Amino acid sequence: MPAVVDRTLIAVWAALLVATAVSVGVHEGLGPGPTTVLVVVAVAFVKIWLVGRYFMELRHAPAVLRRLFDAYVVVVPVVLAVVLLA
Repeated sequence: MPAVVDRTLIAVWAALLVATAVSVGVHEGLGPGPTTVLVVVAVAFVKIWLVGRYFMELRHAPAVLRRLFDAYVVVVPVVLAVVLLA
């Protein structure tokens, strides 16, 4: 029996690969420093959002749970950036 392929999941997987390459490229291009950390953390939280939304099926979760997850993905990197830049 052939496997059903969800094109959305394949696109998200490809986006995760690209995001990983961006993180590596930013580190290689900019070297260590606050800008690099901010960009890599931002990319990491985009990846967290994609994994949660598509691979953990949060897009089908109750609205409250989705909003809590979205808030987490926005608030935590902002707090990390504030701490880093303080």
